[in-house]
Amino acid sequence: MPATVLIPDQIDDQIEVPTLDHAVARLHSVTKRYDTNTALNNFSFEIHPGEIVALLGPNGAGKTTAIRLLLGLISPTSGSVRVLGRDPRDSSARTRRFSGTFATCSIAPMRVREHIDLFRSYYPSPLPASEVFRIAGLQEIEDKFFGKLSGGQKQRVLFGLALCGDPDLVFLDEPTVGMDIEARRNLWEQIRLLSARGKSVLLTTHYLEEADALASRILVINKGTLVAQGTPAQIKNRVSGRRIRCVTQLSVAFVRGLPAVTDVVEDRDALLITSAQPESVLRAMLLRDETLRDLEVSSAALEDAFLALTKSDAN
Repeated sequence: MPATVLIPDQIDDQIEVPTLDHAVARLHSVTKRYDTNTALNNFSFEIHPGEIVALLGPNGAGKTTAIRLLLGLISPTSGSVRVLGRDPRDSSARTRRFSGTFATCSIAPMRVREHIDLFRSYYPSPLPASEVFRIAGLQEIEDKFFGKLSGGQKQRVLFGLALCGDPDLVFLDEPTVGMDIEARRNLWEQIRLLSARGKSVLLTTHYLEEADALASRILVINKGTLVAQGTPAQIKNRVSGRRIRCVTQLSVAFVRGLPAVTDVVEDRDALLITSAQPESVLRAMLLRDETLRDLEVSSAALEDAFLALTKSDAN
C-alpha cells in the first residue's frame, strides 16, 4: 500500500483530549464503495487502550480501506469512524495522539537522524530522539542516508518515525517486511512494550506467526466483511482437529476419503492432513503404507484457521 508516514496537518496544544475510558478507535457499521466495488460492507470493530489488534485478510479483503478510514485519508460511504473520540478527517484530530507507518514510503534523501529530527519537530511534546533511536534500533545507522539502507533497516526507520510524537495509537502495516529473524524479534519486543505502556497498536501483516505472537485480539476480514474475531487461541479453536504431516506413498484421494479427515494438502513431498481423530487416521494409513515416515502431529495453527475461515467465506 503506497503511503507516507502520517504527518499532522495541524498541532494545537490547547486541544482537549477525550478520556480513553473505552475504545480509542472505532469503525461502526461502515460501508465504503468505490464506484461499483464494495471494499467494506457494514464493517465494525473497536480498539481499546493497550491492545495489540491484528487485522488479517487475503489481498483485496478491505484491510487497507479500513486503515485509510481510520487515518482520515478517505471518507466512508456510510457509517461512522472515530479515533480518540473525533472524526479523523478533522484537522484538529491530527495531533501527536496517533500515527502510522507503512510498508512503502516516499522519503527525502536525508540521513536517518535528520528524518527523526524533522518528524519530531512536527509535535509539541515529541519523544526524545535518544528514545526513538533506542526503541527502533537505529543507533548504528543514524548517520546513514535512508536511500542507502537495506529493506529491513528502512522498516526500522519508518517505525521510528511513527514513534516521534509518542502516540497513543499506532498503525503498523507489514512492519517487519525485509527484516531478518533477530531484527523481527527485537521489533516484536518493542511493540509489546508499547502495549505495556498503555499504547494501542493496529497491526496488519501477512506473517501469521507475527499476529499469533503479538496480538491480544485478531480480526479476520474477507470481501469487506468481518468473518471472525477473538484471541489467537479462540481463532485457532475455530478449526477442529489437529494437523498430521508425513511422507507417504498413499494418494491424496485415498487419504481424503478416510473417516475423520477434513482436509489434505500436498506440501512438497509430504501431505498435510487435518483430522479430528489423527490416531485413527494414522492407524489406517500405516496398515496400507509401512514406509510412512517423517511423521509430525500438531495442534491447528493460526494459518490453518485463517485459511479455513477465508476459504469457507469465499464459497
